[in-house]
Amino acid sequence: SPRPPCQSSHLHPLLRRHVKPKKQHEIQRLGKLLRRLSQATGCERVLDIGAGQGHLSRLLAFGLGLSVTAVESDGRLVGLAERFDRELLQELGKTKGPGHKRCPPRPLTPRAPQHLAGRLDPAAPWGEFLLPPNPPGPGPAARNPLGGPGGSEDGGQVLVTGLHACGDLSPALLRHFARSPAVAAVALVGCCYMKLSTAPQPPGCPPGYPLSTSVAALPGHQLSYRAREAACHALEEYEGRLRGGCPQLRAHCYRAALESLIRAADPAKRHLGLQPGRKAHALSFHQYAQLGLPLAGLDPAGVPLDSGAVGAMLEQQHKVVAFCTLGQLLALAVETLILLDRLLYLREQGFHCALVPLFNPRFSPRNLVLVASRTPLATVLAGLDKDSEDGDSSEDEDLGQAESPRQGQ
Repeated sequence: SPRPPCQSSHLHPLLRRHVKPKKQHEIQRLGKLLRRLSQATGCERVLDIGAGQGHLSRLLAFGLGLSVTAVESDGRLVGLAERFDRELLQELGKTKGPGHKRCPPRPLTPRAPQHLAGRLDPAAPWGEFLLPPNPPGPGPAARNPLGGPGGSEDGGQVLVTGLHACGDLSPALLRHFARSPAVAAVALVGCCYMKLSTAPQPPGCPPGYPLSTSVAALPGHQLSYRAREAACHALEEYEGRLRGGCPQLRAHCYRAALESLIRAADPAKRHLGLQPGRKAHALSFHQYAQLGLPLAGLDPAGVPLDSGAVGAMLEQQHKVVAFCTLGQLLALAVETLILLDRLLYLREQGFHCALVPLFNPRFSPRNLVLVASRTPLATVLAGLDKDSEDGDSSEDEDLGQAESPRQGQ
C-alpha cells in the first residue's frame, strides 16, 4: 500500500514507530537543520525543551549521534519517552531486517537521549533555569542538565531547540539564548499564540509579545486574543473545509453559542480553552454543551440549553462561518507579525537569525522555523537546499514536498 502523505522512507523505520506522518516530516526536516547547526558551531550537545514523547530527541540521539537532553514538564510523557527509548535499544540488539530497497536508512547509534521532567523558569539564570514539573513527580527535583551556570559539563556550548514550543515557552527560550553565552544557537518552532502573555508580567518576566523594542514602538501593535487564536489555525485545511462544505464547520457555531451561554452564566469566564471533543460536529448541541459546560466549571442543569435563544443562535451558523473566514484571511498577517517581532528582538541584540520555511504547510501549518546563532548562518541555510551534500537527492521528495512551503507569508 502507498505511504501516507509526507511520511519519509528515509527516516529509519525504528524512528517512525509511534510517530504520526506529520511529526515524521517535522523531525526529519528539523533534524537536518540541527545537524547543519551542529556542524557549523562545533556543538554536539542539544537541549530539546518541551520534548513531549521524545520523537525529535530520539532522532537527534539515535539517528544523528548527538548528545541530547530532553526536558518535558509532563512526567507522564517523560516516562513514555524513556519507554520508547528502551524499546528502540532492544530492537537495535536484534538482527537487522532488510533495508529500504531504494536507499537504506542510515544506521542508528545506541546513544539514547537523557530525559528530565522539569519546567523552564524564564527569569532564572541559565544555570538555574529548571523548575520541578507541575505537578511535582516522584524522585529528586529536576536539576539543570548543563551542570551549572556555564555551558555543558565539559565547558562547551549547546544548541537549544523547541518543536512547537507553546505560548510563552518560545519567547522564554529566546531570552535564555540572548543572555546565555552557553547557548551557541537556537532553532525554534512556535505554537499556541493565543497563550502568549501580552500584559506586564512580574519583575524579570517581560510579556511574550511584543519582544522587540521595534514592534513595541509601533502604534496599534497590540493583538487581541481572537487575533492570536486565529493565527494558530491551518489555513490550507480550512480552505478545503469551506470548498467541501465540511460538517466540521458546525463546531464553530457550537463554540460560539457555548461562549454566549458561559458569559451569560459567569461574565468572568471568557476565552476558556475548552475541548469538548475532536468530533464535536457529530454531536447535537445539547450533547456538546453537556460536555463543555463542566469544563468551564458550570453545571449544565443550571443553563438553558433548549431555549428559543439557543435555537436562534444555531440558525446563524452561516454568519459564524463567515466571521471565522474573515479572521482566517488575517491569520497569516498576525502570525507574521509575531514571528517578525521575535526576529527583530534577536537582531536588535546583534545576533544572526532567519525565518526558514522548513515544513510543508499542507502538513504542518506552523512551518516557519526561527534560527538564531552567535555566528553567521549562511553555510547552515545554504546546506538545507543542497540535498546532494547528504548523498540523498530524493530526500525532499520523500519529505512530502508536493507543494512548496509557505514563503515569507
